[in-house]
Amino acid sequence: LALYFHSGEREEKCIIEDIPSDTLVIGEYKVQRWDIHKQDFLESAPGLGMFVTVTTPFDEILLSKLYGPQGRFSFTSYLSGEHTICLQSNSTRFVAFAGSKLRIHLDIRVGEHFLDESVLQAKDKVNEVNFRLEHLIEQIHHIAKEQNYEREREEKFRKTSEETNSNILWWAIVQTLILISIGIWQIKSLRDFFISKKLV
Repeated sequence: LALYFHSGEREEKCIIEDIPSDTLVIGEYKVQRWDIHKQDFLESAPGLGMFVTVTTPFDEILLSKLYGPQGRFSFTSYLSGEHTICLQSNSTRFVAFAGSKLRIHLDIRVGEHFLDESVLQAKDKVNEVNFRLEHLIEQIHHIAKEQNYEREREEKFRKTSEETNSNILWWAIVQTLILISIGIWQIKSLRDFFISKKLV
């Protein structure tokens, strides 16, 4: 997932990632600050740092750390589900005066270790092949883990659907029995009324 978004200096921005358990997540970001004179975003924002906070689906904090204007963070999920990744600048200016606009470039990589270019350029081709094989095996493990997670979600959804269908069926049966009971009661009441009035 690679994206960029705009944010105020003191504004917190969050994204939600659905991550399987025991999965490594690596995030890289770069902050640019709006320059009024140039009417463009500067290449970097020196002196400005970012608080990165990661929470689990049960609102437990996995990571909470201050980084520089450009940084890399990583964490390993221990639960399956939607993890929230939030970024907020460490600007010391009051909210009323922190009007500077920021552009944050964010790249999130889920479940794989990325190839190191220095290793790829190594002279020893055997080591390079071994490294690539390890990388492929790691990717296969990650894909298998994601498939298992999707299977669990599908099974959970199927159980919920079956329970809902069962409840609807029982509710329809109860409604039918109530309508039949009311019908029988109305017929009996009318019959008793006609007998009491000697119309039958």
